[in-house]
Amino acid sequence: MIARVRAGEPEAYAVLVRTHTGIALRAAAALGAGADAEDVVQQAFVKAYCALGRFRDGMAFKPWLLAIVANETRNTVRRAARQRTLADREAALVKAEPLIPESADPAVATLEAERRAALLAALEKLSEEHRLVVTYRYLLEMDEPETAQALGWPRGTVKSRLNRALRKLARLLPDFQPREGGEERE
Repeated sequence: MIARVRAGEPEAYAVLVRTHTGIALRAAAALGAGADAEDVVQQAFVKAYCALGRFRDGMAFKPWLLAIVANETRNTVRRAARQRTLADREAALVKAEPLIPESADPAVATLEAERRAALLAALEKLSEEHRLVVTYRYLLEMDEPETAQALGWPRGTVKSRLNRALRKLARLLPDFQPREGGEERE
């Protein structure tokens, strides 16, 4: 069957998919994919198809595929844990309003609260990847290498997504202007 796929017969791969989908779904569920099991299996089949050139003749397809399913499940579980952690951190940041000294001007305190609410609302309008990179880089105050490591992205990806995210935030928050030292002012 693999030889037929390599020979350019797409229906042969469809047969492999139909034959192994059930076991792949059971493996993903057993390994902890939960509700994401179907997505994991779909991604595993895509990766398997792309890697068929490295598949060794004479080997069994099912164990090779299930190893890919296991890796995809592990990646999905890790990604979900990171996203839960990020959501928890974002929630903590929202709850952790800065203490305002009693001597502070109430008008300034009100303005800062409004700015914070506007920023959080704008962040919610960004795509998940853009929200993640801005949150890690600025709200969690990670440097570029730490952000790349935390997100599992190359540094160039962090730079480009951060650049795009900041441009989108600038459009969403046109009244915010950069201050000296990297802070923002209105």
